Amino acid sequence: MTIRTKKIAGLLLFLIFSTTAVMAQAEQKEVTDAELSKFAITFQKMRMMNQEAQQEMSQVITDEAIEIKRFNEIHQAMMDPAVKVDASKEEQEKYEVVIAKIEKLQPGFQKQMEGLIADSGLSMERYEQIAQKLQTDPQLQERLRNEFQN
Repeated sequence: MTIRTKKIAGLLLFLIFSTTAVMAQAEQKEVTDAELSKFAITFQKMRMMNQEAQQEMSQVITDEAIEIKRFNEIHQAMMDPAVKVDASKEEQEKYEVVIAKIEKLQPGFQKQMEGLIADSGLSMERYEQIAQKLQTDPQLQERLRNEFQN
């Protein structure tokens, strides 16, 4: 590679990185009051939907004649090899049936959440940006608390 080609390649890399930095800054744009209001309403609706989904999943577990506490013990052991639990063959089979049924429900829950966001007037991307910013921005967190109180 000649010196001139290296300079051009270096310039292109510089432009790519600068453009990426500008785009990242644009994504971190300030959250407007209107956006925060839409986010708060949607978040509340999602919480209610989440409670309904948990009730449905609990019903699936009890329909298979396994206690929720026992299901959770087995599930934790399946997810974390450090957790040990003695589960009978029957319990393991019931656990597998419950997991299969819950996995069938999940796409519906996901579609409902996406629908709530779309109905709010926020894009999925913007909703996620606000959610991420809320994790690290105390002022935005305070604004959201105030929004919930109104």
